[in-house]
Amino acid sequence: MTKRDHIVGIDKQRVWHPYTPMGDYLERGNPLVIERAEGSRLYDADGKSYLDGNSSWWTAALGHGHPRLVAALERQARQLCHVSLAGITHAPAALLADELVRIAPPGLSRVFYSDDGSTSVEVALKLALQYWHQNGRPERTRFVALSDAFHGETLGVSAISGVEVFRRPFERVLMECLHVPVEPDGFGRAFTELCRVVREQADTLAAVVVEPVVQGAAGMRMYDPELLRGLRDATREADVFLVADEVFSGYGRTGPMWALEASGVSPDVLCTAKAFSGGMLPMAATLVSERVFEGFLGEPSRAFFYGHTYAGNPLGAAVAREVLAVYRDERILERSAPKAKRIAECFSGLGELGGVSGARSRGMIGALDWAGGRGYLGGRGWQVYEEALRRGAYLRPLGDVVYVAPPLNIADADLDELLGILTESVRAVLQQSP
Repeated sequence: MTKRDHIVGIDKQRVWHPYTPMGDYLERGNPLVIERAEGSRLYDADGKSYLDGNSSWWTAALGHGHPRLVAALERQARQLCHVSLAGITHAPAALLADELVRIAPPGLSRVFYSDDGSTSVEVALKLALQYWHQNGRPERTRFVALSDAFHGETLGVSAISGVEVFRRPFERVLMECLHVPVEPDGFGRAFTELCRVVREQADTLAAVVVEPVVQGAAGMRMYDPELLRGLRDATREADVFLVADEVFSGYGRTGPMWALEASGVSPDVLCTAKAFSGGMLPMAATLVSERVFEGFLGEPSRAFFYGHTYAGNPLGAAVAREVLAVYRDERILERSAPKAKRIAECFSGLGELGGVSGARSRGMIGALDWAGGRGYLGGRGWQVYEEALRRGAYLRPLGDVVYVAPPLNIADADLDELLGILTESVRAVLQQSP
């Protein structure tokens, strides 16, 4: 028995995988067994390399094993691995918060740490609910979001997430959220409706939660940043909090550091994770305005009695600080611009193929839909996935949506190879179609 077969055997006996139909996996699954990763490549137990086409669930924005991040982790591990942040502090958490506020959209001044994207949004929801509860508007208990929004996995954020296949099993026990539908012809009417709901139902609304510019898990659905301006105006007039979920779109994924920058909008709350710690450690942050923070001052009972064991973990904070330093020193945003242009050109060409519809790109994201696709449960994207694996690229799809979201600093040669494999794989599947 090979080492690979040994690992897969144990895995199938013991491991329950996320977002995986386990019956099919146990019967026919032939998973990659990844032993190491470097730069934009994953290496399996047989020594074969695969270009990581989606940055390992969008986290490895600086690639795998960036030497400066590894060094920062090693330095911090020798000094302090963990200590509670409840009423005490340490340099990595304090300095990281200061650096985050300095690069955040204007008006955000405080940082609350948690573990991942789901918890960063969960923090935002609980902050909003408690703020209104203890500041004279306890009836404000509902949220508003777009249909097909995805904001995480915990039970609270499942309520505001609109991807039906993820939400359906829990629907009867979720708190109330108004989901505004997005029509097939685009987001314009959806944002008009969002603004109407905010103005007419403000008395019961705690916050509006949006993914700025791109809805990731919904299938890389992209919209005009200008639409956020009208929503910000509506929330300000109604005095309803605007929460920006930048877990995926932040850290240069759409071009600027924050997707919101393209609209010139500042939210009341901003959530970040994924690329935040360079894909090395679970780490997230929720940034809030001074107004939100001050709503928890006063009597001890007004405190935000919430926190995770590893909130502000020194290891994660040290690495997250080094991520920001690498972005500055290596000019990650500026140097990704020509790479984004390559992605745009590739997907523009793929959009002209018969059987492909809805090709689009923004920043370091490119995506296409299969004509007549079945959404997240569709199988055409998985056919492309299999073709790409044979050619040396990992391109896990979103059902019938095929996309790339590679590291922002992917080498030009690797990016060209990745886009070439993608194109070949899409053409191969089209040729197999009846």
